[in-house]
Amino acid sequence: MAKSRNNDKWYRKLRNKYRLAVFNDQTFEERFSFRLTRLNVIAIVSSLSISFIILAFFIIAYTPIKEYIPGYPNVGEKKQLYRLNIVADSLLNDIRQKNLYIQNIKNIIEDKDIIEDSVPAPESKPGYDTITLHKSVEDSLLRAEFENQNMYNLYFNEFEQNRESSRSSIRSFNFFTPINGVITSRFGVTEKHYGIDIVASHNEAVKSTLDGTVIFTDWTLETGYVIAVQHARNLISFYKHNSVLLKEQGEHVNAGDPIAIAGESGELLSGPHLHFELWFNGTPVNPEEYIIFE
Repeated sequence: MAKSRNNDKWYRKLRNKYRLAVFNDQTFEERFSFRLTRLNVIAIVSSLSISFIILAFFIIAYTPIKEYIPGYPNVGEKKQLYRLNIVADSLLNDIRQKNLYIQNIKNIIEDKDIIEDSVPAPESKPGYDTITLHKSVEDSLLRAEFENQNMYNLYFNEFEQNRESSRSSIRSFNFFTPINGVITSRFGVTEKHYGIDIVASHNEAVKSTLDGTVIFTDWTLETGYVIAVQHARNLISFYKHNSVLLKEQGEHVNAGDPIAIAGESGELLSGPHLHFELWFNGTPVNPEEYIIFE
């Protein structure tokens, strides 16, 4: 019975009401007061503690303050570590490809099968300083035959390769005929005639073959009034032997815009005509492969 009474008293004490008053120290005037119980004080303190813990958690988690906690990793260090991992992975891949390249060279010399790039490189790294090269008879014959075939035609092989690349790159363009007329001299690399000559009516307008920007306008002793237009994909068109130039350097022109008047200026001509050239990546191409003139 005594124990149950003590428990009952303890529970009742939590509900006992108390008054918290604040007085003026000089006049003893009561400024304000609160009526509290032990249970209310416990609830208020618990709520304030939980609120403080939640606020501290959000401040530490979402602000730079967390970097000052001992043992907490720095965000900048994480980014730097990520970049270093990417660089290391790239270096390992580069080393693997170089090892594969050297191994394939060795296989070619020894007349073995070439290892494809999809096949992983062998883990054991060979000692390259101890490699002994063994030349096969078939490899020597193949090298000699190739050198004999390409001894005197290096320039023309490079020109053919550039011309083939230009065909595939600019064939999708819709070229505008610069001038209508009869072609009297065709494209020829061996004759160093890097364009075509077109005879047209007197004082006929010369039009831009594509959209572009005028990059050159001048008069020369050999080709007279010359105008050049820079187009997309590193393509340049030249128009020579004009009597008058209608555009200035730096102007933008559209396909079909008049840029000059055909004439017979310059010394390298046999009559009034237009000399038209197309250059792609610094290599002359035959305009007749892309434009219909007749």
